[in-house]
Amino acid sequence: MSTFLSGVAVLLSTLALLCSGYTAYEIFTLRQTLNATKTASNTFPIQASSPTAPTASSPEPTASPLSATTQAAATSAIQPGQFVQPAFGNKAEVELLSAKRIKDPETANRDVVNVQMRVRRLATDRVGGGDIISIASTTARNPETSVTYKGVALDRSTGSVSLFQLRPKASADAYVWVRVPEGVNSLDIFVPDTGAFKNVPISN
Repeated sequence: MSTFLSGVAVLLSTLALLCSGYTAYEIFTLRQTLNATKTASNTFPIQASSPTAPTASSPEPTASPLSATTQAAATSAIQPGQFVQPAFGNKAEVELLSAKRIKDPETANRDVVNVQMRVRRLATDRVGGGDIISIASTTARNPETSVTYKGVALDRSTGSVSLFQLRPKASADAYVWVRVPEGVNSLDIFVPDTGAFKNVPISN
C-alpha cells in the first residue's frame, strides 16, 4: 500500500513539475513578445499626421491685349478739348468732335470723312450778321503729300453757322463730309475764318 501511495506521489510531483515548467515557458514567451513589441514601437514611432488640404492657387488675371483694330481706333479717336481753335478773332471758338471715315451711300466706297464740330460763341457784343462760319466750305489737306480735299456736296453738311443767332456762351453742332481717299489716316482741316487744325487723326 505504501508503495502504491509513493508511486502516486511521485506521479503527482512529476505532473506538478511539468505544469510549472510549462507555465514558466509561457510566461517567458509572453515576456519576449511584449519586449519585441515595445522595441518595435520605440524604433518606429507612429506619428499621427493630419492631412493637409491642397491649397488651390487662384489663377492670376491675364491682360488680354487689344486687337490691332481696337488699338488703332483708341489712338485715333479725338479727345475732348484736343482740337480747339478761335474763330473770327476771339468772338467764337470751334472744337473738332470727331473725324470718322464712313461709307459713301452712293458709291459704297469708304472715301468719305465725316468731320463733326462744335461752334461756340464767346463774345457778348460786337457780333454782327456777317459773322457766319461756312461749314460747307471746309477743306482738308494730306499733311504728308499736301494734297487738298474738298467737301462732298452742299447737302452733305450743316451749311453755315451764324454767330449772331447764338447767345453768348451758347454753341451749335455742325458737320461736313470731305472726300478723302482710303489709306489717309490724318488730315489738316481748315474751317473758314477759323484757325487751322493740324494732324487730326481719322477714326474708322
